This record gives sequence, C-alpha cells and structure tokens, in this order.
Amino acid sequence: MSPVTCRAARALLAWPQQQLASAANIGLSTVKSFEGGNTLPRRTSLDAMQRALEAAGVTFTNGGEPGVKLRKAGS
Repeated sequence: MSPVTCRAARALLAWPQQQLASAANIGLSTVKSFEGGNTLPRRTSLDAMQRALEAAGVTFTNGGEPGVKLRKAGS
C-alpha cells in the first residue's frame, strides 16, 4: 500500500484519517505522516492500516496499475 492508495481507499469509504487510525489501532500522526509521504511507518502499522481498510470493504489491486476498489456487498 502506498500513500496514494491509502488516501484513495479512505476516500472510497468516506473515512477521515482519524477513523482509519482508530480502526487500525494506531496513532493519527502515523496515518498523517504516511499519507503525506513524510515517513514510512513500521511494517506492523502499515499492515494494520491495510487490514482495517480491507475489513471495511476495500480491495487493493496490484499489477501494472495499482489501485483500490470497493467489494460488492456480500463479497
């Protein structure tokens, strides 16, 4: 997950940064710093953010065109 895909995932969910921080059980400053491209958080924090977004319905796509999308309800 990159800062850009993290911001895009939050936008799909209409989550403010604080909601992601709470869902991932990490500090708000970690989310802000990562999304701003200022620091790379510890792997555990990065994984926690991605898991929280995925649990809320986001799918991260890979390959030549990385991105994010929302899963269909019930998927």
